[in-house]
Amino acid sequence: MSPIRYQGRHRKPRASRTSSLIRGGVLSGVVGTVAVTGATTPASADEKPAESTGELPVFDTALAHADRAARATQAYASEAVTQDNWQRAQDRVVSRAQEAAAERRAAAEEAERRAEAERRAQEAAAAEEAAAQEAAAAEAAAEATTFAAADEAPAASGGGGSGSAIVDFVRAQLGDGYVMGASGPGSWDCSGLVQAAYAQVGVSLPRTAAEQSVQGTQVSLDALQAGDILYWGGAGSAYHVAVYTGNGTFIGAQNPSTGVAEHDLGWDAPTGAVRVL
Repeated sequence: MSPIRYQGRHRKPRASRTSSLIRGGVLSGVVGTVAVTGATTPASADEKPAESTGELPVFDTALAHADRAARATQAYASEAVTQDNWQRAQDRVVSRAQEAAAERRAAAEEAERRAEAERRAQEAAAAEEAAAQEAAAAEAAAEATTFAAADEAPAASGGGGSGSAIVDFVRAQLGDGYVMGASGPGSWDCSGLVQAAYAQVGVSLPRTAAEQSVQGTQVSLDALQAGDILYWGGAGSAYHVAVYTGNGTFIGAQNPSTGVAEHDLGWDAPTGAVRVL
């Protein structure tokens, strides 16, 4: 065989099938490993990074808006509660201020009423005191006039003329009022009337009924004369006196309800009598 022809027919040695299978197995193993690794790796890391990057910001924005809305709602609710509480507090303050003002007005009105009542009471007391002083002055003037007239009258020695003058005096006082301690004019007590009547004829008598009941001479009630002094109670302790006017009657300043009045002896029988004239 020619060497040249041998070389022309010479071919590059083929790789053995075993080597091909080995290389194919290695490659398949690498690819398989890569495939397995890709399959076991989470899809979010290898397959959808763009999708995650695009959707999360939108979701975060929605959450942010919801959070702001919740915060705004909470703030509104809190503000509404605060305003409501403030309004209630203001209403309470206004109500208390109105109540206090009403109490002050009532206190002022009460103080004014009391002051007015006190002023009226003082005026009434002053008027009463002035009236009492005026009455006392008039009584003193009348008493002075009575005793002056008695001093000017002639002394009486007794008798029918003097008794008639005493009766005329007491009869002239009929209808006058009764006032304890009064000696006229216009009002008398029992002994004041008797004393003034006897003063008209110049006879000075003590002031009280007890003292007048033991003046002069004791006389029987069956032998009375006009002008005799009748008394009620014991002699020296009598509590009432009057003037006998004749015909079984007498005149005296009896009490506040009757004043100076004339009655018969049966109306109120006296205890005894004295004759001064």
